[in-house]
Parts: sequence; C-alpha cells; structure tokens
Amino acid sequence: MAGKKKISAPNGITFGMVSVIIISMTIILMLTMTKIYLSNQIYYESKKVNKMQREVSALKAEKVILQQSVEELKFKNRVTDTIFVINDSEI
Repeated sequence: MAGKKKISAPNGITFGMVSVIIISMTIILMLTMTKIYLSNQIYYESKKVNKMQREVSALKAEKVILQQSVEELKFKNRVTDTIFVINDSEI
C-alpha cells in the first residue's frame, strides 16, 4: 500500500477558473454595452419624435388660424362684391 499516492485536489485558483471568470465578464460586459447603446438610441429617437410631434401640433394650430383667415377674407370679399353690385344698381 505504500505504492499508492493520494491525488490531492489543487489548492488556489486554476487556469480553468480564470478563463471561466474572464469569459463570464466578457459576456456580461457585451450585454451591458448593448443595453446602454440601445437605451441611448431609443432616447435620441424619442427626442426626435417629440420634436416632430411639437412641430405637427404647431402646424395644425397654424392651419386652423389660416383657415379662419381664409374664411374671413371670403366673407369680406362676398360682402364687398354685394356692396359694389348695390352701388352700381343705384346709379
């Protein structure tokens, strides 16, 4: 029995443990960087969308004002045409 050697478990950190830790950290880092990139892209796109929505609402308000102005001009034009017709018939 003296010829048998007892194989002991290695103490400390092995190369396999280090490689697993490095691979795990690389995967975590890649996922985190991807999330940060996508979050930034979503943020900037939402800023663009909000700016466009503000412009659209401003243009809709301007459209309403312009339509009212056109209606006023049409009414004024019809009234002045009838005044000219009345004045021409009185002469």
